[in-house]
Amino acid sequence: MEPAADNHTGDPGNRSEIRDFLISRRAKLTPERIGLPTSRRRRVPGLRREEVAALAGVSTEWYTRLEKGHIGGVSEDVLEAVAKALLLDEDERTYLLELARAARPARRRQRRKDVKIPSAVQWMVDSMTMAPAFVRDGRLDIVVGNALCKAVYSPMFGSDTTGDRGRANFPRYFFLDPGSRDFFVDWEEGARATVAVLRAEAGREPHDRALRELVGELSTLSPDFRTMWASHDVRIRHEGIKRLNHPEVGPLEMTFRSLDLPLPQRAVHDLIIYTAEPGTPSEDRLKLLASWTAPQTSGTEPSRPPN
Repeated sequence: MEPAADNHTGDPGNRSEIRDFLISRRAKLTPERIGLPTSRRRRVPGLRREEVAALAGVSTEWYTRLEKGHIGGVSEDVLEAVAKALLLDEDERTYLLELARAARPARRRQRRKDVKIPSAVQWMVDSMTMAPAFVRDGRLDIVVGNALCKAVYSPMFGSDTTGDRGRANFPRYFFLDPGSRDFFVDWEEGARATVAVLRAEAGREPHDRALRELVGELSTLSPDFRTMWASHDVRIRHEGIKRLNHPEVGPLEMTFRSLDLPLPQRAVHDLIIYTAEPGTPSEDRLKLLASWTAPQTSGTEPSRPPN
């Protein structure tokens, strides 16, 4: 299956991303996983280019060009074959296809920095009084959050990393605020997932100037971010268990789910909802936080612990 000649060499803006991603995935794929003999001495880990090319049904020359970032105009069928040869998971496969779409001339345009969130979305989030809920954009800013979300993430909202706009940003808090390591029980796992989600957004929107500036800032200021970013791991959706050391109510363990929230201007936003298991101490602590954030009609406010 040799692809047709490609007149588009790919956007230089994301050519290095394509190259580094494919090289990193090839390096992770051992001969044993695909049934190749392992007796021959190998100078580098992972498969050789000619081995990947053979598995994908293309010439070594063509695959070499692809691995150099010349992806514009390549059909999805060919990319699917390469993804299969490299044993990419679903998120990695989606990321490769997004890199190819972003390299096409029609996609080479600046995305809007900010998208106005409809009032109905804010109303929906505010109505969830017993569940922390927020809307997160592709750069992992919290653009809309309910009162309980702000109470749960009070250390992040109160951090200097929120910047002039007052928006909490997960990557900045994880990597630029030392307090994040105490707040997030599973700091490293959460940090790696945060970087992987950010990497997926960079593949989808390589011309987002604000995103590039965020990655540049974190790469400059955080060795941990640089190391994790260089791994080229990607994650389209992040959900599971969140464990926090809350400064006012103590340990919190919650399940969180992510729902797509389509908005205009191709903006990718997620609605994130947290819940605690019924009957657990975490539910009691979440209820206590909710009681502090609920509107008071009696003129009295539930007592909070002393500072």
